[in-house]
Amino acid sequence: MNTLDIQHISKIYPNGTKALNDVSLTINNGMFGLLGANGAGKSSLMRTIATLQSPSSGTILFNGEDIHKNPDIVRKVLGYLPQEFGVYPKSSAVELLHHIGVMKGLLNKEKRSQQIENLLHQTNLWEHRKKYVHTYSGGMRQRFGIAQALLGDPQIIIVDEPTAGLDPEERHRFLNLLSKIGENIIVILSTHIVADIYNLCSNMGVLDCGQLVVHGSPAKLVETLEGKIWRKTISAGDLSHYRKEHKVISTRLIAGKTQIHVKAESSPGNDFEAVTPTLEDYYFSMVSNSELQTVGV
Repeated sequence: MNTLDIQHISKIYPNGTKALNDVSLTINNGMFGLLGANGAGKSSLMRTIATLQSPSSGTILFNGEDIHKNPDIVRKVLGYLPQEFGVYPKSSAVELLHHIGVMKGLLNKEKRSQQIENLLHQTNLWEHRKKYVHTYSGGMRQRFGIAQALLGDPQIIIVDEPTAGLDPEERHRFLNLLSKIGENIIVILSTHIVADIYNLCSNMGVLDCGQLVVHGSPAKLVETLEGKIWRKTISAGDLSHYRKEHKVISTRLIAGKTQIHVKAESSPGNDFEAVTPTLEDYYFSMVSNSELQTVGV
């Protein structure tokens, strides 16, 4: 059983931005979802776990050892897919994966070749393996990033907004692959797509303005809102009135009308109807920016 123990991590950048504020969390084998809006601190935490940057304060232990005192502890067993990554020009996918494989310690060419072939098939890139990666479309580059992250049988996989640029079929295939891999290792899925977290992750955390505001089982967190979420369709011009009178956690445009979700211990009356809460409702009830719309999030 692998354990990643994050202890009171803070990160302040030279320009004064406080990206992380006293984050503490323990992650074991399985899929862990990190949910938050852009700018919430997800990428800063991922980069710190990956030892690409040092924290301003705090400690991260992998299986009891400090990863910033000895970065190789985690780097040898890490698969990392950042939001953006560069590639060497005029290198094909198969050539670049061989290069990355050697750097990861896969020195047996036969075994490395077999693993690369399997990954290229899994990521639907086999037919494009001889093309230069820098000529790939956005979705193909993302799939290549997934392949390199999985190379070398990592014990920790960090994927930061991994389904960006993927079509629905590719997204489904990739998430199923992650789910299968995540049975025996630590997989950290950082995203703003709520459905990915609910469907795949046994545990999750919500980051908001650099702070971990809550963590736990997605299903159990949603259960805390049973009987507390209410819905009503209103005119757009009435939204400010309802924000003053109720705790509006999210809005949605439907056929030109504005549908609001309100959190309340009992019925707000006035034609509100009770709805079964979702993880989306829970997320919006926790983050500070309640004006985010649920559509597309």
